Amino acid sequence: MKNSEPDRQAINKTPDSDSVVDNIITQSYQSQLPRKQVITALVGTVLTMFLGTIFMTLTSTAMPRIVTDLGGFSHYTWVQTAYMITECVSVPLSGKLSDMFGRKWILVTGMSIFVIGSLLCGFSQTMEQLIIFRAVQGLGFGAMQALGFIIIADIFPPEERGKYSGIMAGVFGFSTVIGPTLGGIITDVLSWRWCFWVTVPIGMVIILVFIFLFPKIKISSNKPRIDFFGVIAMTLAIVPLILGLSLGGVDYEWNSVTVIGLFILSAASLAVFIFIESRTAEPIIPLGLFRNRVVTISSIVCFLHGMLFFPIIIFIPLFFQGVLGATATESGGFMTPMMLSMAFGSFIGGQLLSRTGGRYRLQATIAFGIASVGFFLLSGMSPQTTLTTAIIYIVIVGFANGNIMPVHTIAVQNSVPYTVLGTATSLISLVRPLGGVFGLAIVGAILNNRFASQFMTNLSPEVSAVVPPEQLTGILNNPQALISPDAYTSMESTFEGMGSEGIVLFQNLITILRESLNSALTQMFLFVAFMAVLSLVINLWLKGIPPHRPRVEREKYKQ
Repeated sequence: MKNSEPDRQAINKTPDSDSVVDNIITQSYQSQLPRKQVITALVGTVLTMFLGTIFMTLTSTAMPRIVTDLGGFSHYTWVQTAYMITECVSVPLSGKLSDMFGRKWILVTGMSIFVIGSLLCGFSQTMEQLIIFRAVQGLGFGAMQALGFIIIADIFPPEERGKYSGIMAGVFGFSTVIGPTLGGIITDVLSWRWCFWVTVPIGMVIILVFIFLFPKIKISSNKPRIDFFGVIAMTLAIVPLILGLSLGGVDYEWNSVTVIGLFILSAASLAVFIFIESRTAEPIIPLGLFRNRVVTISSIVCFLHGMLFFPIIIFIPLFFQGVLGATATESGGFMTPMMLSMAFGSFIGGQLLSRTGGRYRLQATIAFGIASVGFFLLSGMSPQTTLTTAIIYIVIVGFANGNIMPVHTIAVQNSVPYTVLGTATSLISLVRPLGGVFGLAIVGAILNNRFASQFMTNLSPEVSAVVPPEQLTGILNNPQALISPDAYTSMESTFEGMGSEGIVLFQNLITILRESLNSALTQMFLFVAFMAVLSLVINLWLKGIPPHRPRVEREKYKQ
C-alpha cells in the first residue's frame, strides 16, 4: 500500500518553507508542559545518555580481565561487534516506533532491555554467553541513543535545541573521560562483573522516573501499523554489512567467498528494503525524507564524520604507546585532554547554534576546517614529537569533533515536519556509527599494509639474518613489543643471548618497528584529513535554513 498523499506532502516539504517551521513550532509540546516536567524530562534524558555512553568505556578497561576469566580470546572483538550490530538495527526502528506510539514507552522499553542485558552480562559464564547478552544490551542502547536527542526536540523549541543537544553531546565526551578510570577501579576493587551490574540500580531509578514523571507524548493520531517486512529487510541489510566489514582482513581475506557473500546479501537486502519502503504505508525510513536537501547532505556528512571520528579514538592511543613509548596508563591520561576538549566543543557548538540563529552550514564548515588542520598536524608527527605537541594536536581535533557533533542533528530536526522528527533524528544517529564501521575497516587495511611494507623495506640485513622468518611474520602481524612490557622484555632477553651485538640489533629492530608504525599511522592520519576536507566540501551544499523565530513571535502559535 502506498503512502497517503498527506504523509507525502508532510515529508517532502522543503526546509526553507515557512509552513515547515510553523509546523515544528505549532506541534511542539514544549509550550504545553509545566516547567517541572521539562526539567524532569531533561535530567532523565541526560542521565539516560550518560548511563549508556559511560558503559561503553567502563567495560573496555575490564575486557582483559574478562578474557582471562572466561577464555575465548579469539572472540574478543565479537563482544563489541555484537553490541554494535543490534544497536544499529535498533536506532531507526526505535525512532519510527516513537513517532507511532510516543517517546515515553519506547524509551522505557529500551532502558528495560538495556538493564536486563547488563544483569545477564554480569552472570555470563562463557564468552559465547557474554556476546549474546551484549547483543541484548545493544538493542536497548539503540533505543536510548535514538530517543535521547529526539526528546530534546520534543520539550524545547527550535531556537533552544542546539543548546541542550550540545549538552547531550558533551555528556558523551565527559563519560569517555571518567569511564576507563572508573572501570579499572571497579574491576580491581570488586570484579569485572560489577562493571555490568553497577548500571542496573541506576537504570531502574531512571526507568521509574520516566514511568511516573515523564509526559506521554504521542505524535501520530493514525492507527499504528508496523512495517515488519521493512524491519526484516533493514536488518538483513545492516547485519551482513557490519559482519563483512568486521571479518574482512581479520578472520577472512577481503576477496573470500564469506566476505563477498555477506556484501552481496547486504546489497540485495538494501534493494529489497528500498522497494518495500517505497510501497508501504508506514515505512521505517520514509524515502521522501531524502528529497529534503538538509536531510540528505546531513546524512552524507555524518557518515563521513563517523569515518574520521571513530578511527581517531581507536588509534591515537596506539601512537602514544607504539611510537612515543608511553605506557597504557599514561596513554589513557594523555587522551583525557582530547576528551575534555570534545565535551567543551560540544557545549560551545550547541550554544553557538542557539545564539546565532542556527548557522548550521557556517558552523560545521569552520569546525571541519579546524579538524582538517588538526589531522594534517597529526600526520606530521614522528617518534621525535614531544608529548606536549601531540597533546596540543589532539586537543584541536577533539574540540573540532565536539563542535561538529550537534550541528547536523539539529539542522535535520528543524527542517522536517514534527510527525517524522523521531524518524529523521534516528537516521542521523544511525549513519554516524555505520560510517565508523567503514572507517575502521578502511583505516585497518591502510595501517596493516603500510606497516608491513615499511617494515620489510627498512629491515636491515643484519636483523633479518638472525631473526627466524616465522618470528618476523609474527612481528608483522602483532608488533606487541612496542606496546606490551612483557613482550618487550621477552624479545630483549632473546637478543641479549647473542652478546653485545645482539643488544645493538635489538635496538635497531625496535627503531625500525617504531618508524614503520609511525609511517603507517601517518598514512592513516592523511586519509582522515582527506575525509575531513571532503566533509567540509559536501557540507557547503547544506541548504540554508531561516534563523529561528524569536520567542515573542512564537506566542501566537501556542495551542
